[in-house]
Amino acid sequence: MNEFDLIRLLTRGLTTNSHVRVGPGDDCAVIDLGVPNRHFLLKTDAVVEGVHFTADTPPEQIGHKALARNLSDVAAMGGRPIAALITLALPETFQPSFVASIYAGIDALARRYETAIVGGETTTNPGRILLSLTVLGSVPSDRCILRRGATPGNALFVTGQLGGSLAGHHLTFEPRLAEAEWLATHFHPTAMIDLSDGLAGDLRHLLRDDALGADILETAIPISPAARIRAREGLNPKPALLAALTDGEDFELLFTVPARSSVALLDAWKERFPKTRLSCIGKIRKEPGLVLRSNRGSREINDHGYVHFT
Repeated sequence: MNEFDLIRLLTRGLTTNSHVRVGPGDDCAVIDLGVPNRHFLLKTDAVVEGVHFTADTPPEQIGHKALARNLSDVAAMGGRPIAALITLALPETFQPSFVASIYAGIDALARRYETAIVGGETTTNPGRILLSLTVLGSVPSDRCILRRGATPGNALFVTGQLGGSLAGHHLTFEPRLAEAEWLATHFHPTAMIDLSDGLAGDLRHLLRDDALGADILETAIPISPAARIRAREGLNPKPALLAALTDGEDFELLFTVPARSSVALLDAWKERFPKTRLSCIGKIRKEPGLVLRSNRGSREINDHGYVHFT
């Protein structure tokens, strides 16, 4: 049983109420608290020593990643963060200065995005550090972007570059909050997700469990120079293209818009975000399946991104 099977098992039939607009299955839960024209976002995420970072990772980067993962999910809904809670689980023997530096990394990112750290919990966890953050955000109720709105013919876009996580990007990335809010305001994406588990895996969430398909143009995939270097030097056994499709932890935005908006979006993006790449990598189609197209022909993409418990 992989993580997605487990999630389906555990969330089936769970209690809900009239405040819940979106429950399990999207980047954040969406809650209606009766505030006019405003919904609230809830997200929790964890980083675990030995899984998301190593004992040698600089502590400021551990803290940065722990909060940035959550903020990236808020971005994927088109929202803004408001506040965060921290659960910190430590071995019985720990270095206070190391833990303080983790919090310094959290706080530095929180200040940049005006996210208040409002409390949490500390506990013991034999053998390794575990850091779990819960973030509250908000979004205009008419601009909340879900995963499930793509339709056949929509153009598929991705920000930034893919495949560089193993070279350190996963510890230093900036969540695309400004970009996502701008997109939600000006171009109203039909669906959006942040790339935490790899393009080949996360795109399938936009396809609604294979109810739809997608054509991807190989030459349009923005492979990071780091992925090409690591593949060439044997530091990653995967070819650079496969790393871009499956390595995960890119934390870029993957989204769809009506095809008629594509040219205007690319032009406006270059003016608003000149330092951040935006690539149209394909389109949504009615027929199920993920197809990679190149000058050598077409093939089905059967690779998936990172999945826990496989």
